Amino acid sequence: MGRYVIRRLLQMIPVFIGATLLIFLMVNVMGDPIAGLCGDRQCDPATAAQLKREFGLDKPVWQQYLTYMGNVFTGDFGTAFNGQKVTELMSTAFPVTIRLTLVAIVIEVVVGIALGVVTGLKRGRPIDTGVLLLTLVVISIPTFVTGLLLQLLLGVEWGWIKPSVSPYATFSELIVPGLVLASVSLAYVTRLTRTSIAENRRSDYVRTAVAKGLPRRRVIVRHLLRNSLIPVVTFIGTDIGALMGGAIVTERIFNIHGVGFQLYQGIVRQNTQTVVGFVTVLVLVFLVANLLVDLLYAVLDPRIRYA
Repeated sequence: MGRYVIRRLLQMIPVFIGATLLIFLMVNVMGDPIAGLCGDRQCDPATAAQLKREFGLDKPVWQQYLTYMGNVFTGDFGTAFNGQKVTELMSTAFPVTIRLTLVAIVIEVVVGIALGVVTGLKRGRPIDTGVLLLTLVVISIPTFVTGLLLQLLLGVEWGWIKPSVSPYATFSELIVPGLVLASVSLAYVTRLTRTSIAENRRSDYVRTAVAKGLPRRRVIVRHLLRNSLIPVVTFIGTDIGALMGGAIVTERIFNIHGVGFQLYQGIVRQNTQTVVGFVTVLVLVFLVANLLVDLLYAVLDPRIRYA
């Protein structure tokens, strides 16, 4: 196991470098970030040249990337064009998005797996058909429609929640935004769990466990569910990074000042340092989440061994 972890960590290095390089190149072709600093008027050549020298934009792109990566390994993600350190923006944005992601993951796991187990055990019955139709509807509706509808009904019409989240963004305030963020993923987890449960239910090891006279609950939880969760865990692991990076719409709807909000502001204002810095951290989150998922395989299925 130790050798496998070390090998995977070494494999993450070129992936990290390649991903950050692509991000850096794509962000740098979005446009001229200096033009956005001067407002509606065009910057005069002297001011534009001074700003480019100040932010290192007068150097070739490859040199900018090497300088940026050298600073990243020292914990310096650069300075935004408003003079604020990107790490300061991260210190306020990431805790909020992490809380939102935790709420979304809990809803996704608890509700999605529970519905998947019920429908998988009752395949072909009315409850199975009803849940499949419901999940299909949820997948078909865009997230911004779901978010605006819940905000209108629960926040404006019925007054059950605040239409916008406060700057503190407590867990209680993030329940509805977390539900909106997790809605599509919850539907996929439900369908994945249902399919896996239905397939493994006819396996020999399940029939053997039933023939031994084991209690139904133990057969489902200890044998059937444990082996059926491997594809679900794979999806959830890759979904963590997607939820953190894809929260732009949800955070805009509920006025949550998290990672999505900062990414949106950085893209609109062409603030390359902010966008590249936040996405770099999201790449790391995605890589670590995938490593943890691979290690969980051996926990769920004892037949899996890592050399």
